[in-house]
Amino acid sequence: MLSRLYGSLARRRRGWYERWPEARRRLDRPVVSVGALSVGGSGKTPITARLAGLLVSMGERPAVLSRGYARTRRVAGVVVVRDVDRVRAGLAEAGDEPFMLAQALRDTAVLVAADRHRAGRLAETAMGATVHLLDDGFQHLALHRDVDLLLLAEQDLADPRTLPGGRLREPVDAARHADALIVETPDAGRARALADRLAVGRAFRFTRVLQPARHAETQQEVGVAPGAPLLAVAGIAQPGRFFRALRARGYAVAATLAFRDHHPYTARDIARIERLAAARRVEYVVTTEKDRVRLLPYAPFAFPLLSIPLAVPIEPEASFRAWLGGRVERARAA
Repeated sequence: MLSRLYGSLARRRRGWYERWPEARRRLDRPVVSVGALSVGGSGKTPITARLAGLLVSMGERPAVLSRGYARTRRVAGVVVVRDVDRVRAGLAEAGDEPFMLAQALRDTAVLVAADRHRAGRLAETAMGATVHLLDDGFQHLALHRDVDLLLLAEQDLADPRTLPGGRLREPVDAARHADALIVETPDAGRARALADRLAVGRAFRFTRVLQPARHAETQQEVGVAPGAPLLAVAGIAQPGRFFRALRARGYAVAATLAFRDHHPYTARDIARIERLAAARRVEYVVTTEKDRVRLLPYAPFAFPLLSIPLAVPIEPEASFRAWLGGRVERARAA
């Protein structure tokens, strides 16, 4: 009952913006939105990072606009997490995902604000942004977007219930408003079939690829010997996916420790990790890049902490690059 009501309200809200498009505020530079139907774990942040790198390689100066979910210190107005030169704000003011993006990206501004139109105007006027990336933007209907990218996994369609009983923020039929699907699958035919089913004109695909482990503090690559026992720690939306990926990559995961998504680590959590690492006699503690930025305030650690970066190639790469570049140029010309 509650899920049906939630879905109905979400459909009515989107319908209202369709009837009154002038209610959407516009930025002067093209806006590329990255979003999902499901809550948590869809890959929006690594895809946003991938897109930023792609746009930089095209000669653009992107600005990532984020709401800064789960910030522990609220700041009025716009927080410039990163300008094109360096990181300007900390984890508490930025939130873990924008802070992670700010540390990873180059030639890209990262801004956080509840009012993303205001953040975008600042990026345009003060930072020379030529294109915006609206992180987690599919449901942010108050801002006009020129390209709407929707990330989708087949499990999103397995249970079509919306919140609070299911994991979807909107009914599945909202997908038809996307300009392109980016489906988590290695199968091009499957991606195209899902796009046809949901009445979306373009289909691309992505997979998650674990990169070599890095020392959490120095960011130097670390060669983990085969069979070396590990403790895997994750405070993300779907920690089990990370643990399974480690094992599939051949890591010897001796124990796991899961926290809720965006968990703000405490000294007690660090002590708990240390005790478990000692009890299981692991060689390393491994975690995600997103967890790394929340753990680092407690460095140095009494245990060797490694982070495992994630790559998310969008395929077919040349086709996607050409399509995205064309859409951005068309929006700029208009």
